[in-house]
Amino acid sequence: MEIRIAGIVNDSIVDGPGFRLAVFTQGCPHDCPGCHNPATHPFDGGRLESTDKIVETMADNPLLDGITLTGGDPFCQPEPCAVLACAAKKLGLNVWAYSGWTYEQLLKKAETEPQIIDLLSAVDVLVDGPFLLSQRTLELRFRGSKNQRLIDVPASLAAGHAVEKEQV
Repeated sequence: MEIRIAGIVNDSIVDGPGFRLAVFTQGCPHDCPGCHNPATHPFDGGRLESTDKIVETMADNPLLDGITLTGGDPFCQPEPCAVLACAAKKLGLNVWAYSGWTYEQLLKKAETEPQIIDLLSAVDVLVDGPFLLSQRTLELRFRGSKNQRLIDVPASLAAGHAVEKEQV
């Protein structure tokens, strides 16, 4: 399967805890003013990459603690992102995902796009919500603005509502 990506960073330490494979998906409808990665917004940008090749990259790095699906917005490509997330879980890695949609909005979208639930079901932590320049902060780990939350996805799916993660 192919996925459109802007790039990949191996051994990232800023996209979640530990050493991570950060997959920057291409395409984002949110167009947040002040976004640190506006080159990922056009849906026709970036390049096509094989999910198998990305899984190989994950498997070849014994230092990885997890993968981070970011972008762009990975929930614009839920099917190939779910393939990557499930492969990461099989390798014993944790999975983080960033989205400009809130957890609640993603559940609503999943009513007509069931692949979103497939992806959410393989994610450990979701950093949700758009980047808001007026709430920009450098004080919160792994978030760019105060409105963004760290969502414990397995607990949230089990509880039927968003459960914020206390410590990372």
